[in-house]
Amino acid sequence: MIRRAALALLASTAFGAPAIAQTPPNPPLVEGGFATTDATDPYLWLEEIDGERAMAWVEEHNSRSLGVLQGDPRYEGLHEQALALVQARDRIPSPGFTHDGMIDNFWQDATHVRGVWRRTTIDSYRTDAPEWETILDIDALSEAEGKNWVYKGASCLPPEERLCLISLSDGGKDAVVIREYDSEARAFVEGGFELPESKGGATWIDADTLLIARDFGEGSLTSSGYPMIVKRLRRGQTIDQAETLFTGQPSDVSVGAGTLRDADGVIQAVIINRGVSFYEGETHLLNADGTTTRLRLPDKSDIDALVQGQLVVTIKQDWTAPSGQAFKTGDVVAWTLDAWLADQASPARLVIRPGPREAVEAINATRNKLVVALYENVRGAAYVYQPNPSGEWSRTRLDLPENATVGLGSASEQDDRIFVSVAGYLTPSTLSLVDAATGQMAQVKSIPAKFDADGMTVEQFEARSADGTMIPYFVVHRDDMAMDGTNATLLYGYGGFQVSMLPGYSPTVGKLWLERGGVYVVANTRGGGEFGPNWHDAALQQNRQRAHEDFQAVALDLIDRNITSQPHLGIMGGSQGGLFMGAMLTQRPDLINAAVIQVPLFDMFRFHRLLAGASWRAEYGDPDIPEQRAWIGEYSPYQNLRAGQPYPEVFIHTSTKDDRVHPGHARKAAARMEALGYPVLFYENTDGGHAAGANLRETARRIALEYTYLTRRLMDEPAQE
Repeated sequence: MIRRAALALLASTAFGAPAIAQTPPNPPLVEGGFATTDATDPYLWLEEIDGERAMAWVEEHNSRSLGVLQGDPRYEGLHEQALALVQARDRIPSPGFTHDGMIDNFWQDATHVRGVWRRTTIDSYRTDAPEWETILDIDALSEAEGKNWVYKGASCLPPEERLCLISLSDGGKDAVVIREYDSEARAFVEGGFELPESKGGATWIDADTLLIARDFGEGSLTSSGYPMIVKRLRRGQTIDQAETLFTGQPSDVSVGAGTLRDADGVIQAVIINRGVSFYEGETHLLNADGTTTRLRLPDKSDIDALVQGQLVVTIKQDWTAPSGQAFKTGDVVAWTLDAWLADQASPARLVIRPGPREAVEAINATRNKLVVALYENVRGAAYVYQPNPSGEWSRTRLDLPENATVGLGSASEQDDRIFVSVAGYLTPSTLSLVDAATGQMAQVKSIPAKFDADGMTVEQFEARSADGTMIPYFVVHRDDMAMDGTNATLLYGYGGFQVSMLPGYSPTVGKLWLERGGVYVVANTRGGGEFGPNWHDAALQQNRQRAHEDFQAVALDLIDRNITSQPHLGIMGGSQGGLFMGAMLTQRPDLINAAVIQVPLFDMFRFHRLLAGASWRAEYGDPDIPEQRAWIGEYSPYQNLRAGQPYPEVFIHTSTKDDRVHPGHARKAAARMEALGYPVLFYENTDGGHAAGANLRETARRIALEYTYLTRRLMDEPAQE
């Protein structure tokens, strides 16, 4: 997730309209009430991921829900369209520069369902029909080994990048096995590095040395289920023989290691990161003798790049540096690395100080330049920054289309070329190769229009939240949309972890929803990163309800503008966004007639005890602390589901192999609603991980199920009750 930049967008009386009425809080939870303790939760057995009783329940619900949705006469057409779109061969192959200037890509289509890692030259990539050379075929590997491997990436040793560490997931889980691969011989290295399944990572030091953070057995993981220990593993050693370099605390989120390499691939520093919480951490320098030294960086900061000897860091809290300099939340600063490591009181240079409606969404470095995606009011631009001999940083804006999303892709370490993408809700994605040194650019790839956007438009509005803060949101619709409240409208939200909801081109949304007359809305609520760290922090912990009220305000504004009305308004969100949907369902069911609740958090009294949940206490609070439990209880959807409410029939889906957000959240939500007498559609994919789809076919099925459900709820006349 990207978490950077800027100040909060503050409410202003200049907007004129009165604030909406404060959302009435749910009645206070009574201790001893439903699911306030383990003893009062009758569905704890559904948390047994592969339990016989739980899987029988899943199978029964899958059969019933698939029978309803796949039995709908519109499902097959929607599925065919979704499958054609996700498997289309005219998508842009995402390019990655290798150290020697070649282009890597991971590709999936109808032939390569699990995918193929492949490589070509930059000149070939720029043609309409690149000549790809296969490095590793995941489909062939899975068949040969009898596994359902999901490719999770490769880390290759610079500068040759012949030896690579391949991460493979069983069915899409976050936990991976890591195996050494020879990218020239196209074979796994016999007797090479091989790490068993675990969350965590591995970092090359040299051809015979790795730093690894893994599950080393009892007592080696944090309470969040991530590695707590970093070890140095030398070739020929077993994992048990690896040397321990750093040990965190059980209460930490995770511990990991990385390297700072220059453009030639030479290590300038080896660092160990201790994640104390999801947002706070320590950065330690690994010394030559194996000891570590803590670096004097703020607890909330990100190391972004090393360019021309300058260490670039985003500061995510107001901070006074050892030099005495005062920096603000969202500032991007730089030190000369050698001088700073020798004396951490060395002064830093301010590179960027975003304005109140700006956010730094991405930073990348070419050989000599820093390239930054800087957004204003959720609209993107890209700038090239360069340190001058005086130490000041100059910047130049790249000549890219305005009012679009700008994405930074892979950057060359040989020169100053970088891939930059541009897209919008109605603008198909294009990919350009930019020379950051000269500003020259050439479009190298584009996708054809995937749906008929003729006569469609995008508008940006603002809704006033309960505390008066103005919340921007985008509406994608037909020019001739009738303002009579009858438009089938899908409102999407996420609202957490400083993740920004930026305009993007979605062929499936366009083809399966917009082209069929639907309206698509994206809310930029607090909790996201659209206006920098403070926009996110405004909805942290005890202020989480603000984000829920922001989302409700957008729904009310859509109704007030007569774009839609309750019978035709549906909501969608996943993971944290699934919690968002649960809060809307339990607080303002009167506003909606459909809810797609994807891989959700739902039981917020137990989230910290399930899989990676403990790592999110910095976002939500700790239910074991009475004061924090009180504010969590005000919105936790599972405990706040009640009888006699106007809940619509909801569609909840999850994945058995999601080892990030426990599938028990979704299962228990469905079970509780059914027990209260509400109709529920529930589907659980037995593969897929947190993405709820291990391959393109599973993804197409999920999408078709969602839009079949939305069609039934919002487009059918009269809308179903």
